[in-house]
Amino acid sequence: MSTLVTAKRLGIRRGGRWLVHDIDLSVNAGEIVTLIGPNGGGKTTVIRALLGLLQADAGSVELARDVSIGYVPQKMQIDRVLPLSVRRLMTMTGRHSQDDVRAALARTGVEKLVDRPVQQLSGGEFQRVLLARALLRTPDLLILDEPVQGVDYSGEAALYELIAEIRDSTGCGILMVSHDLHVVMAATDRVVCLNQHVCCTGVPSDVARHSEYRRLFGPRAVEAYAIYQHDHDHAHDLHGDAVPIDGHHHHDHDHHHHDHHHDHHHRRHRTGDAG
Repeated sequence: MSTLVTAKRLGIRRGGRWLVHDIDLSVNAGEIVTLIGPNGGGKTTVIRALLGLLQADAGSVELARDVSIGYVPQKMQIDRVLPLSVRRLMTMTGRHSQDDVRAALARTGVEKLVDRPVQQLSGGEFQRVLLARALLRTPDLLILDEPVQGVDYSGEAALYELIAEIRDSTGCGILMVSHDLHVVMAATDRVVCLNQHVCCTGVPSDVARHSEYRRLFGPRAVEAYAIYQHDHDHAHDLHGDAVPIDGHHHHDHDHHHHDHHHDHHHRRHRTGDAG
């Protein structure tokens, strides 16, 4: 299995403080890696460094030779009065044939929206269009920064199924940022928990055995989600620095989506990083 991107002891420093430091991360072809962590923990900073949009202040980022990257950003501001169709959005960052545009939109299930104004799209439709735009590059590596934001649970499940199908059919590697600390896409091969540094990594467990999730979200959504159990050997103090946990033990997060019980606390960092 070939490695597409590797970060080694990556650090980004701004305003006299480290936004992230000592980040070791890799994504292989055919693998889905989900990056989770609290707001301000540095997820989007890491993504931008991997994309070459931020210069590393420590460590390194290495891309495989001739690797093609498709990217779905966390946020895209669209002027409400700017005439912008889906067709035009698809070709703003590169020249693509109309056949290719329609094929990419069909791949994500929104071909019929090709001439619709972007401002009229629902949250789920807009995310599918952005995903289609990323697929136009026939990427070896897909980087998705919170691809299900603004989408309800039913829409999230459908998008997760689509992302997994894209991985299975193309063999591309996928690095995905999740907005949730504990619930991740079930097809995820590896979870990386980030809070300025890598707190823990692991494999998500299947959520289907949790009857409360099945009652809340239905069988289809249950199949698309999994719970990630954190295994930290440290907490974070008020300054965001790591401090050892006495009698290191699992942070068992086997619980309701909105009822998180921690034996440590992460502060919200004073940084402009949305991730």
